[in-house]
Amino acid sequence: MDVTLAMLDNKYIDRKFKNQKVIVTGGAGFIGSHIAEELLKLKAKVIIIDDLSSGKIENIKYLSKIGNLEFIQGSIRDIVLLNNCFSGVDYIFHQAAIASVPQSIDNPLVSHEVNITGTLNILLRAKENNVKKVVFASSCALYGDTTELPLKENLLPNPLSPYAVTKMAGEYYCQVFKKVYGLNTVCLRYFNVYGPRQDPNSPYAAVIPLFIKMVLGGKSPTIFGDGEQTRDFVFVKDVALANILAAGSEASGIFNIGTGKSVTLNYLTNRIIKLCKQNIEIVHDKPRVGDVRHSFGDVSKAEIFGFKPEYNLDNGLIETIASIKMGV
Repeated sequence: MDVTLAMLDNKYIDRKFKNQKVIVTGGAGFIGSHIAEELLKLKAKVIIIDDLSSGKIENIKYLSKIGNLEFIQGSIRDIVLLNNCFSGVDYIFHQAAIASVPQSIDNPLVSHEVNITGTLNILLRAKENNVKKVVFASSCALYGDTTELPLKENLLPNPLSPYAVTKMAGEYYCQVFKKVYGLNTVCLRYFNVYGPRQDPNSPYAAVIPLFIKMVLGGKSPTIFGDGEQTRDFVFVKDVALANILAAGSEASGIFNIGTGKSVTLNYLTNRIIKLCKQNIEIVHDKPRVGDVRHSFGDVSKAEIFGFKPEYNLDNGLIETIASIKMGV
């Protein structure tokens, strides 16, 4: 089920990316590699900047067969490196980040340096080089734990982790660069993204790839808390689509990117067990610090640039399970 390119055939794109020079920071990572792949299919000239701290060459090794791809190994904290590769760039998809709540709690200083200082570096280079638009990967984590559901973009931020603080700061920087310098920016608040290339072996692995790996291996997955907490799980190809649609439109500001629906972790885990054709019991443990109880977003605002999620949970899980079975 590859719906992305078909969905991109609309008035918001209209061949905007053909022969355009595009940077994807964190492009060897989970989400970034999917964005790079779709841009290459649209005939863009793609430059990936990634320090490979969490990204993997395996995620992009075949992309050069699709189109014009350049890979630069380096950090968004390296100003000299950024100065050398931003000339003539048309669009920037800024995905590079320390993207884990637990990791930010363990080491808030590094999260600050990468997610805030790194984002400022990107915006400065974009301004200086007259980039047409910067798409910033933000997060629903900055909403915190609120009873106002569905979550709407006009809610006041209530960050509960250093990671959420860094994303909030990134959004403010994007808005200030738009107002003060005229740099076109758009911030996409991702909900719980999942799909192929999401690393199940990371010490900070997200719940879906971790649980799929455990279930396929015949092990019981552990849910922190009673399992009745809810999340909005959005498939990575829908997120890649949202990035490209947002970049190709006149939209600016902040937009939720999810499905607009929520499921409990108990339901999710039982679907994974069923789709993996296993008979395994779920284990529960105490809740984790910094986790929110309920989360799902109103995604109607993103309709302004044509976004509509195409994958339901089962379809996304089936593709993800197949990819983990294949080791890709």
